Amino acid sequence: MKIESIISNIKAYHQGILWGKIIDPETTRDQILFGNTEQECTGIITTCWASIDVIKKTIKLGANLIICHEALFWNHGDYTDWLNRTQNETYLEKSKLLKESNIVIWRNHDYVHSGIPMQNGNYMDGIFYGFAKELKWENYIISDNDALIAFNLPKEVTTAEVANLLIRKFNLNGAKIIGSLDSKVKKIAVPNHILSDAKLQITKAEKDNYDLFLTLELIDFTLSEYIFDTSKLDRNKSIIAIGHFNMEEAGMRYMTTYILDAAKTKVPVKFIQSGDMYQYVAK
Repeated sequence: MKIESIISNIKAYHQGILWGKIIDPETTRDQILFGNTEQECTGIITTCWASIDVIKKTIKLGANLIICHEALFWNHGDYTDWLNRTQNETYLEKSKLLKESNIVIWRNHDYVHSGIPMQNGNYMDGIFYGFAKELKWENYIISDNDALIAFNLPKEVTTAEVANLLIRKFNLNGAKIIGSLDSKVKKIAVPNHILSDAKLQITKAEKDNYDLFLTLELIDFTLSEYIFDTSKLDRNKSIIAIGHFNMEEAGMRYMTTYILDAAKTKVPVKFIQSGDMYQYVAK
């Protein structure tokens, strides 16, 4: 089957409605980022982002379609005019690698976030449902329109136990934590991007009794300050931050369980971890 047909089938598999609007094929982030889609597909790779290492591993496997969740060339919209203009060496080398291997890069961001079908006929965000499945937390999901996903665990665990679970399940180098490692947590939320204001999350921590936030990004302001102050009052509030890509990559790993049905093909499929970019030096 040609790659263009596979991509078309995968799009149709998803709900296709994001933030209340039908995904527009012209304006969506989910574009062909590189390559010729008219060729026959020899294999599918899923990953969070198509790093140099992911591309090299794809070549060794003989696959020619990488489905990634994030941008290829390090900017929103994957614009390359500025890279060509400045003759960016890394861009030129990465492009050369892709051209020589005839690999196609397709970004699946909006479609997978719009929802994959559930057995009950509903749709759930494929990235964060995959996150829940990888942790075996799918039965603990609770409704919260202000969070990307939220959980109410059956019993209390410590913040350190959750951090170690994430590190082990997602093959990570470590995690950043604000609050006590021994803090008892049960109600957990994955909030939307916290890059500045966090009045909503701070209020929900108080009023809705959230014990732990698993953040995509972590800055020193707002929510981090609140959690730090709160923990000094011996209250069970904490943050674990493993990084945006590390959080969402679980959903791309889970994609391998349904991608062949979605694509209506039988080519080989494999998940390649784009890898934890963070290394840690601790005293």
